[in-house]
Amino acid sequence: QLQFVETGGGLVQPGGSLRLSCAASGFDFNVYSMAWYRQTPGGQRELLAGITSGDETKYADSVKGRFIITRDNSRRMAYLQMNTLKPDDTAVYYCNLRPPSARWGQGTQVTVSS
Repeated sequence: QLQFVETGGGLVQPGGSLRLSCAASGFDFNVYSMAWYRQTPGGQRELLAGITSGDETKYADSVKGRFIITRDNSRRMAYLQMNTLKPDDTAVYYCNLRPPSARWGQGTQVTVSS
């Protein structure tokens, strides 16, 4: 059964950085594309960054140049390095397959505020 556990969120000042981690299980991690998404209260879930099994990456314009997605197949982990954070980045962040499966983790809250 697919499972995603996101960690690493928190409160950070504008301009700061955070690194999110995603532990995945229940599927053949090595062959699937992974992605990070975020959702604000009352908002739609937004695709931020994706990484293929071959480490090709793609980013939404809103995070391009600031966020970096990576993966470690040996650990079944995906990561999102977030730099130069802005208040608009405040959201709950999720990882999932790309395209996403129906199973979502609990997410991790990121709050960017002074």
